[in-house]
Amino acid sequence: MDKEKIKAAVRMLLEGIGEDPDREGLLETPDRIARMCEEVYGGLYEDAASHLAKQFTVDNNEMVIEKDITFYSMCEHHLLPFYGKAHIAYIPNGKVVGLSKLARTVDVYARRAQIQEKMTSQIADALEESLSPKGVMVMIEAEHTCMTMRGIRKPGSKTVTTVTRGAFKEDFELQKMFMQMVKN
Repeated sequence: MDKEKIKAAVRMLLEGIGEDPDREGLLETPDRIARMCEEVYGGLYEDAASHLAKQFTVDNNEMVIEKDITFYSMCEHHLLPFYGKAHIAYIPNGKVVGLSKLARTVDVYARRAQIQEKMTSQIADALEESLSPKGVMVMIEAEHTCMTMRGIRKPGSKTVTTVTRGAFKEDFELQKMFMQMVKN
């Protein structure tokens, strides 16, 4: 990440909107934004597979669900935040990962300029590639500030995306069970 380019761009943005980047309240803003970008876009420099590599053998091949994983991301169209909850289910094929690894996988993809639809697929793909489970289902519910604070201005509206792979794609009862467990 090139912090000097980010700082220069923030100064230009401030000037472009008619602000004085040298006034007291804005003097350190370019540096603050550059440091924030390291955190907010840090997922660009992470590989989800590294978090999913540590696996444990299990005899139980029943559904595993991690729900209500809070995330914050940035809309790649407007560079405004979208945030919400991710819900992940998979049916192990003899291997599971630690539950924190599912949340870390969400963060890898959330911490970059992103669209929700792609993020949902990326999470499912990472689980499928790393675990080779019998099935995966991912659902993301998010509020997009590009829709709530500008443009159409509809606060409280949520976008829901789902992706199914393997057994979940074929078995509507599994999907229904996942949805019921997520909603309870």
